[in-house]
Amino acid sequence: MAKIILTHEVSGLGEAGDVVEVKNGYARNYLVPQGFATPWTRGGQKQVDQIKAARAARELHSLEDAQALKAKLESAKVRLAVKAGLGGRLFGSVKPADVASAVADAGLGEIDKRKVEFTAPVKSVGDHEVTVKLRDEVTATVTLQVVAAK
Repeated sequence: MAKIILTHEVSGLGEAGDVVEVKNGYARNYLVPQGFATPWTRGGQKQVDQIKAARAARELHSLEDAQALKAKLESAKVRLAVKAGLGGRLFGSVKPADVASAVADAGLGEIDKRKVEFTAPVKSVGDHEVTVKLRDEVTATVTLQVVAAK
């Protein structure tokens, strides 16, 4: 087993700044070459502290702010205009960055695109449910109204 420091969020493994143990091949062949992790060293603890401080600065400052943003997100529909072909099928799919910018354009607040999760790919016009993780204990469900761009 190899002990590594995650530099990016890896689903199912942890968030940036976490120290985890994984199999040697997974660390050597995937996580380190892709830039998702670095090998753990004693001096690496400073890097862990910096990553955690940056993550804390990006998070919403208080639980009350997160609850208020959750209420705003769940009470409104977010409209997103994208290119679509015949039958309402999209050219490509909706990305997390598209959702984050649509929420900001609607005046509902700023969300981090890395915290947007889809239950299924959004590849057609209509209403879709999108999950946004605001904090560890606060998750909002956003109704995304995808329409064809003129």
